Amino acid sequence: MSKELSYPIKMMATSPTIAPTQSRQVVRKPYPNYKVIVLNDDFNTFQHVAECLMKYIPGMTSDVAWNLTEQIHNEGQAIVWTGPQEPAELYHQQLSRAGLTMAPLEAA
Repeated sequence: MSKELSYPIKMMATSPTIAPTQSRQVVRKPYPNYKVIVLNDDFNTFQHVAECLMKYIPGMTSDVAWNLTEQIHNEGQAIVWTGPQEPAELYHQQLSRAGLTMAPLEAA
């Protein structure tokens, strides 16, 4: 003897679903640059600051190093390099270890 189970099937009136259109446009956001800032202090000589800038900042010329050293002395600080985070961290650390007074890295 076979028993058929019957369940009432309820049909609902449905309207077509419209999926929102997704934009396939990829927005590329560049990585931020970081500023390496040297601060003025009362114990580093002009000579030492300029030599450190030339030693640790790639492409730093003597003239630019001395101009930045003057700016550090006269204005209290100077941005000595701006660029990607990883090299900025390296230059910041090297200048700090050389005894220069550094501001915290900040996004440009």
